[in-house]
Amino acid sequence: MNPTSSLAAPGKGTTPSVPTGSGAAADRRRADVSGRKRLAALVQRQGVLAVLLLVVLIASFVYPTFATLDNARGVTVQASFLAVVALGMTLVIITGGIDLSVGSVFALGGVLAAWASQWGILPALLVPLAVCGAIGLVNGLLIARAGMAPFIVTLASLLGARGLLLALTDEGATTYLVPKGSAFAELGQGSIGGFGYPILIALALFAAGGLVLQRTSFGQTLFAVGGSSDAATLMGLPVARAKVTVYLLSGLLAGLAGAVNAARLSSGVTIIGAGMELDAIAAVVIGGTLLVGGAGSVSGTLWGVLLLAVIQNLINQIGTLNSSYQSVVSGGFLILVVVAQRYLSRSRSTV
Repeated sequence: MNPTSSLAAPGKGTTPSVPTGSGAAADRRRADVSGRKRLAALVQRQGVLAVLLLVVLIASFVYPTFATLDNARGVTVQASFLAVVALGMTLVIITGGIDLSVGSVFALGGVLAAWASQWGILPALLVPLAVCGAIGLVNGLLIARAGMAPFIVTLASLLGARGLLLALTDEGATTYLVPKGSAFAELGQGSIGGFGYPILIALALFAAGGLVLQRTSFGQTLFAVGGSSDAATLMGLPVARAKVTVYLLSGLLAGLAGAVNAARLSSGVTIIGAGMELDAIAAVVIGGTLLVGGAGSVSGTLWGVLLLAVIQNLINQIGTLNSSYQSVVSGGFLILVVVAQRYLSRSRSTV
């Protein structure tokens, strides 16, 4: 008998033994790489929330007046206007653009709302939305259809909106007042459960923005456009329409924030809004949205806005520092976040 005849042929009853050590090690390496990528993505998206909670926790122990309901209401109401502006900025930056006009559009919206409030709440809302929306639409058309640089177009809109504001107010000499006790004034000064309407408006807009960004084809188009406009065009996505829409929304949201702020202040203040575009950009970037586009979230922007508001409030709590230090701290946070984003993006692409 052939001594090998008792061995079954491969595939006929027995399976050839295969070393499993190398395969298991490869699986572990792949799992480690996948885990590091997920961790880097999570830190990039929600790291600001951890920083915000840490700052709030420390401030609550150091300053007893910080962790009070009245202080929380004040911080959130003050932050709600920047939050609405930053929401529009988030959509713009996700597509790889920038909008420098939002601060001037915010101030213009407040003046227009105060001027139109003498005819009721509808004109007080519709007039600033129409004018500010038109500015955003022109920005979008020039950028998406004419191929002009967002920086130049929105810088020109910044100057134009501020100039229109000054023309309407006789170089700031005229201040339009909101009628006391009007429905429009109630929009900015009223509250539900102790929390002002501006807070509720901002939360509703962020909820809608989050749904649009994460659950609709339009939102996915914005990410694709920010990732690569050329690739999105080759995929047949409406790139130009998406860009026009986000600049239109940015103008509308800045105008709405300005109108609600005018209702809260009972007047169209002409000197507000200067530098607001920088605060909005800082909040968006601190919240984890990449300046180059293609990645970001509205929840991160909300945490970024709240972090900046908490920093301002802490400076006020200290008492010996003036508000200029907020810019110093905000700039420091911004630099750290940009460096961290660069490191995390590199880690995700190399692991």
